[in-house]
Amino acid sequence: MNPTLKTQRLFTVEFLVLCLIIMTAFSNVSVFYSFYHYLGDIGIPFAWRGFLVGLEPMSAFLLRLLILPWLHIRNAMPVLIFSLLLLIATSCAYLWVTTIPAMVALRIVHGAVFVLLTSSAIALVVSFIPTEKSGQGFSSISIATMIPYALIPLLFEALLPYVRSEADIYAAVSIFSIAAILLLITVRRRIDDALRGMDNVLLSRPTLSEIRENFRVRSVFFLLLAIFFIYLAHATFFYFMKDLSLQLRTGNVGLFFTTSMATMIAVRAFGAALFDRMNKRSTLQKALALLIPCLILLPHATFPAPYYLLAAAYGLCLGVILPLLNALLFSASPPSLRGLNTNMTLFAMDAAYFVMPDLGGIIITPGAGFDTLFYIAAGFVVLSLALTIKKETLIHDRQ
Repeated sequence: MNPTLKTQRLFTVEFLVLCLIIMTAFSNVSVFYSFYHYLGDIGIPFAWRGFLVGLEPMSAFLLRLLILPWLHIRNAMPVLIFSLLLLIATSCAYLWVTTIPAMVALRIVHGAVFVLLTSSAIALVVSFIPTEKSGQGFSSISIATMIPYALIPLLFEALLPYVRSEADIYAAVSIFSIAAILLLITVRRRIDDALRGMDNVLLSRPTLSEIRENFRVRSVFFLLLAIFFIYLAHATFFYFMKDLSLQLRTGNVGLFFTTSMATMIAVRAFGAALFDRMNKRSTLQKALALLIPCLILLPHATFPAPYYLLAAAYGLCLGVILPLLNALLFSASPPSLRGLNTNMTLFAMDAAYFVMPDLGGIIITPGAGFDTLFYIAAGFVVLSLALTIKKETLIHDRQ
């Protein structure tokens, strides 16, 4: 029996509410897809715009390592409520902040709030995932992170003609934080009662020696590294697909992203239950192997049909890869460190989204084409595949 739970059901009220909290966090991030354009509208010089856009993920990247050893299940709930309140203030602050120094401070605070919110929510939600349903559980969590990217930009563009500027909508998303706080107030006693039945060792903050020992476990280290390489590949796709599409002059990049995202969500929604019935490691390796030619072929998709077909193929691969990597990491981790290790995957994401834009710019500046970046991304996937083939990642679920 899973030592973190008394129930073997996945879709409990507590689990679903915490998934909605995670959706709230990513709704607040996804609304900033237009931020670069907005900075130009308020008169921020061109040289500062890219830095300010990347400052929030950079802040998250630097702060997450400081926060994770301090955060644990016992203090996650008050941190979660505090971060939602702070997120409301942060979102509304964009209405008044228009200078570079103030915007630098706001973006740093915004990154810190995002780290507190996502880290505390993840620390709690993994406690409600039965071991034998880890694939389905992490598929559900990943769907919660993706739905905002599919819906918020459409809602944003529909509202934009009726508001003064993008800042009004940045502030308006705080309504999701208010709804999240009301939800937490409603179910807090249920969550507290469920956590009260857990072993004390699982509720305590991990010691530094436990954390160091955790990263000496080869399966944990290799799986985290494999996740980092996948996020490097995905960051390449996210930041540079528009430029590649303009270079190819093939299709609509917005429709490309919609196609890949819709496929990714569909795979995780309809295939989630199957993830726990199949050989996770073997299925993961097949999906990684398929993603390599997908990235290599993207720069050669000079006709609409293969262009959109590759969008669906990319979504299919990522729809399988990330939940299975997370599920394997969950099974490889000691129960008391599952929240920490799941949050480390967010650290890997922060790092990739911070590193890849700068690395891509360094490669492009001397004159390389955007196709070169996608070949490099395929190389990242090769490295991830190699790590999953290593015998140290052949782990079994801990009972």
